Amino acid sequence: MDELVGSSLVVGAARGRSFVLTQPLSFWGGLDSATGRLIDAHHGRMGAVIAGRVLVMPSGRGSSSSSSVLAEAIRAGAAPAAIVLAEPDPIVALGAIVARELYGITCPIIVLPREAHARIPDDIELTVEAARDGASLRMFGG
Repeated sequence: MDELVGSSLVVGAARGRSFVLTQPLSFWGGLDSATGRLIDAHHGRMGAVIAGRVLVMPSGRGSSSSSSVLAEAIRAGAAPAAIVLAEPDPIVALGAIVARELYGITCPIIVLPREAHARIPDDIELTVEAARDGASLRMFGG
């Protein structure tokens, strides 16, 4: 088991298999909030489903409407279990905060230093713990 330490944007805990994106994703126009399927025709992993996975990506991309799409995906049960970023993204965080406040469903979001973020392999079991005083990610296997 390997543990990485970072900071929390949205507190909570989750477990799931990693889904690593090397390029940012805009939830607006990039995610079907009903199914959790990536629908951005220009994204290298179009067609994949991120529902229930720990989404690992450098950052969000673009539109402020991404927060509403993420909140709706969380409500519908089609969102990632957690999100791990290499740089803070207030738009992504806002979507998770709104879902927590409106629907009582938590999608923790953490930020890891780039060198730690780059060490996370695709499709391994992860545990994310995001607390007010910091965050940790544990990798099992890989």
